[in-house]
Amino acid sequence: MVRTRFAPSPTGFLHIGGARTALFCWAYARRHGGTFVLRIEDTDLERSTEASVKTILDSMAWLGLDWDEGPFYQMQRLDRYREVAEQLLRDGHAYWCYASREELEEMRTAQRERGEKPRYDGRWRDSTATPPAGVKPVLRFRNPLDGEVVWDDLVKGEIRFANEELDDLVILRADGVPTYNFGVVVDDLDMNITHVLRGDDHVNNTPRQINLYRAIGGALPRFGHLPMILGPDGERMSKRHGAVSCTQYRDEGFLPEAVMNYLARLGWSHGNEEVFSMQQMVEWFALDHISRSPARFDSEKLLWLNQHYLKVADLDRLAALVLPFLHERDCHPEQGGPDLRQVVDLVRPRVHLIPELADAAIYFYRQIHAHEDHIAQHLTPVTLPVLRELHSRFADCSWERGALSALFKEVMAAHGVKMGQVGVPLRVAVCGEPQTPAIDAVLELIGRDEVRRRLADTLARLGA
Repeated sequence: MVRTRFAPSPTGFLHIGGARTALFCWAYARRHGGTFVLRIEDTDLERSTEASVKTILDSMAWLGLDWDEGPFYQMQRLDRYREVAEQLLRDGHAYWCYASREELEEMRTAQRERGEKPRYDGRWRDSTATPPAGVKPVLRFRNPLDGEVVWDDLVKGEIRFANEELDDLVILRADGVPTYNFGVVVDDLDMNITHVLRGDDHVNNTPRQINLYRAIGGALPRFGHLPMILGPDGERMSKRHGAVSCTQYRDEGFLPEAVMNYLARLGWSHGNEEVFSMQQMVEWFALDHISRSPARFDSEKLLWLNQHYLKVADLDRLAALVLPFLHERDCHPEQGGPDLRQVVDLVRPRVHLIPELADAAIYFYRQIHAHEDHIAQHLTPVTLPVLRELHSRFADCSWERGALSALFKEVMAAHGVKMGQVGVPLRVAVCGEPQTPAIDAVLELIGRDEVRRRLADTLARLGA
């Protein structure tokens, strides 16, 4: 059975790159009826925080990346790592290294001066020297000195590393906490992980881990290294490109299905399909459709997708999402005014984000006084008589879109003006801005009494 895992380090937030890795691991497990495991790799004691753990879990929950097992925490498995480390020591695959930090730094400095690649020189590998007093040793893996590590990468194809290029990595620090490369191997073996999908920044770790797998014993998983995500300028993703917390996308008003759809297309494709559900992705997901080339992040494409999903989202759900943003704008639909679902349905074709929905809905719930420039441009001696007549005729006309539209035509004919000289001034007077959805639909939702009150207020302020 397929078993994949996502194993973030809680040293920060879950960003776009990590979320895409989680998505691909999740989709592959779902596609094959397998198991998706969540593991928190929290052995970086200086930088790991509970706040980061919470952010990661919140992000995955928001994205809908449900896991089947876990979350497992490495710091709760220290006894297991020590047990395996002792096994490697007994079997001759590991040794204690007493080199101090100062010694190691001197060694690396000398190597750089000779034009060599800085690496551990194996000075304690076969040493018979008496260990120095008071020095807590680290445990190093005895990496093979010859041969090569070869694997058929599920994304990149065959990859080879010569063992002579790999030094003897530390597997247990002096405090007994495992290093990344050791902990991840023990975890993947214990959790029976069959497929390891991760970013291609891990390619150099893989040969070291394969040698560890072989020394410990157990079945090797299949490895697949996903292409990096670059900014639109071709540089590595940074905060200015959108490499921010997934929860920030939530807070900025993106829908999770839009983010997931967009992430799926960053380095993976199914024909020319651009818009699809996660259920469809699971049905289509295949590793041979993952590109070997880096993907480029396009914030405009993400906004376009979010607009699409806003247009088709359930109205009850959207109303609940937009309500907090309206409260921030001193609007309280629950205290009166049109049905928020109807307002959202009317304005959503014009926006990309949920806060923009709130901005577009404000004038439905409270009067906004137009900017002086709009007043000067649109509320003129030609249009003010039109507004006065509309205020009068609104009193007894049928209050629905068709009747309002017919009334506009009658008034246009009577005053010899065009629709722009009716609709735009009416928008400015009632809504405070010259651009809104269809004015007959807007007025219908605001309601007769409120429309007439606002018109009267505007006319009075202009002395008309």
